[in-house]
Amino acid sequence: MAIAPGDTGEAVRQLQHRLGAAGYLPDAGVTPDLYCSGTQQGVRSFQEDRGLTVSGVCDDDTWTALLEAWWDLGDRSLMLRSPNLRGDDVAELQRLLSRLGFDCGRIDGIFGQKLNQALRDFQLNAGLDIDGVCHDHTVVVLRRLSRMTGDGPGIAAVRDSEEAQRGQPLAGRRVAVGQFGDFDQLRTALSDALREHGAMLIELTDEEVPAQGRTANLFGADVYVGVESSDNKEARVAYYSVPAFESAGGRALAHLIERHLRDVVPRISVTGMRLPILRETKMPAVLLTLGPADSMTQRSQRIAQAVFLALSAWAP
Repeated sequence: MAIAPGDTGEAVRQLQHRLGAAGYLPDAGVTPDLYCSGTQQGVRSFQEDRGLTVSGVCDDDTWTALLEAWWDLGDRSLMLRSPNLRGDDVAELQRLLSRLGFDCGRIDGIFGQKLNQALRDFQLNAGLDIDGVCHDHTVVVLRRLSRMTGDGPGIAAVRDSEEAQRGQPLAGRRVAVGQFGDFDQLRTALSDALREHGAMLIELTDEEVPAQGRTANLFGADVYVGVESSDNKEARVAYYSVPAFESAGGRALAHLIERHLRDVVPRISVTGMRLPILRETKMPAVLLTLGPADSMTQRSQRIAQAVFLALSAWAP
């Protein structure tokens, strides 16, 4: 349930506490237990820095990000478990391992199988107990070794960039096409065009982001293209980006889509974000945020054709 300006009570108190701990609540101008203008500004600043949709309303995605921001590396033991551990401490572990050359995949703050294997490989090379648990001693050794390596992009970013430059033919490529909102006509038109050119398709219409992400990952998709509606008249193409990692493949595809859509959807921009669907999917992914669905219906075929051309150019 969203917490919005004007709300009061325990939920607002917890929100202000989390914002303060993360450094986003101003020292003055905040009324305790009231979602005041100072609290709203703190939420907006946090959303912007975290690559979330900036609304000034604490929705589920914002609250989840605030909970994850609570953790620093070393605050708790990290290990593979179900459900996967998530947090800023996991992202920092991924960043350090990646800089040392241990491939833990993209830096997404999710402790999955790939991070588990990278951690075990590090423990083996560092002469530590190979238990797949990142505890205090592991953190000490990680930080000591990382200080000797400089501040490079890390193997995850390098590998992602290499894969983006390599390219693959569209025929035989696995493409996940996701939909949030009433975009049946657009999704169908894009899927039909891709199938006609030999792509293997999965169409995702579940409104729950984790479900779409899991299905795309299980399908082994090479790329995810999602579309959602918005009350905002300005459109955007978002790709996955956080301070320690940026999807080179997603960025390249986003710019191609923007270029092909300029004449169809005015005022469209490209931005790197940490939106949930971009984080949950393990392949290059983009999310097209268009205007209200009813205003885009007549342009469905043209939008689908533009996205298809972008995907074709992205996969030479």
